[in-house]
Amino acid sequence: MRNKLLRNWGLKLCSFLIAAVLWLIVTNINDPVGTFRVYNVPVTIQNADLITNSGQVYEVLDHTDVIDVVTISAKRSIIDSLDESNIIAVADMNELTNLNTIAIKLSTNKYNDKLESIRGNIDNVKLNIEDEKTKTLPLRTVTIGTVKEGYMIGDITTEQNLIEITGPESVVSQVKRAAATVNVSGFTNNIGTDSAIRLYDENDKIIDVDSIVKNINKVRVNVEILELKTVDIIWKTSGTPARGYLANGEIEAGRNSITIAGKSKAIANLYSIEIPETVLDITGVTENLETIVDLTDYLPDGVILAEEDFKGKVNVIVGVEPVAERVIAFDLNKIQLLNMPEGFDVELDMEEDSYDITLTGLERDLDALDINAIQASVDITDLMEAEGLNEMSAGNYTVDVIFNLGNNAVSLKNNFSIRLNITEAES
Repeated sequence: MRNKLLRNWGLKLCSFLIAAVLWLIVTNINDPVGTFRVYNVPVTIQNADLITNSGQVYEVLDHTDVIDVVTISAKRSIIDSLDESNIIAVADMNELTNLNTIAIKLSTNKYNDKLESIRGNIDNVKLNIEDEKTKTLPLRTVTIGTVKEGYMIGDITTEQNLIEITGPESVVSQVKRAAATVNVSGFTNNIGTDSAIRLYDENDKIIDVDSIVKNINKVRVNVEILELKTVDIIWKTSGTPARGYLANGEIEAGRNSITIAGKSKAIANLYSIEIPETVLDITGVTENLETIVDLTDYLPDGVILAEEDFKGKVNVIVGVEPVAERVIAFDLNKIQLLNMPEGFDVELDMEEDSYDITLTGLERDLDALDINAIQASVDITDLMEAEGLNEMSAGNYTVDVIFNLGNNAVSLKNNFSIRLNITEAES
């Protein structure tokens, strides 16, 4: 029997090997080993609180928390039952190295023990770890664009005026301001909108990084749009200068018109800004009155100044000059007799034909006076009233002469009287 088993052993061994090879061939033909690739696989970082609980923050460098390609080798039957949702990639913060790297562990949530291999194109998550910093910033608003011609931007308000940011100290320290931007192009009415908050460095470049966390990401911004209008400034004076001085009527102001802004209803019927006369009070002054007037004190409610470089302060000079005198000889024969009753004759009791009268006023007005145009008169009606006469009677009377100088800015320094000799007319 033993001889039969050992007989032709080489042939028997060859047959066994051929059978084994055929078995492997058949097996592989039915369920061969293949590869399966999954792209952009996210890495879950576990136990991150080991960092955050110590007052630090971490930042993933070079996008190493995403594996570009994961390659799986397994039998075809296994591969066919897997998809990207079955791939698990984790990096445990407990395995953080001194180089701030964490090894990535790859697996599948099914058939993991039946895989030939699973590997990614990167093996580690790279981290930057530093102290956490919190910073509070005033929240500003910025407008872009231009409102419609004839309008301007008024008050800008936000529902919140502070923002708190938290993140890596090196990044938070770069943030110098926070602002919400609103586009006002072409608007004529108020704007209310929710605006995204952006962070800026000292060079006004936007800082947009995931490592900074804001306590608010948007804020409600209300922008007031006002209508523009140009109006005159009305200047008036009050009071009388000191004795011997007169206002020359000149008001020299740095501005005689301004551009204002307000709601349409507030400025529709507004055509001028009138400064109260008490503001320019020249009582008792002996020289030009020079003062600064703040126009903002006299704007109606709801109206503001609309010129960017003008804050409302105007320098004003009210002209005051010494009174000048001019003595002229007036021909008494030019005096006219008015309202002389019938039955009486009147003669002027004059020693001379002319009389010196003194005129007062501003130098310019005296120079402009036409002496030949001066008129003088005596009204008999006034005389009778002054004497208490119901009827005219003969006698000698003294009466004031009324002068018409032809210029209200010039006056007679002293009253001038003449004597009249009134007699009954011969029948």
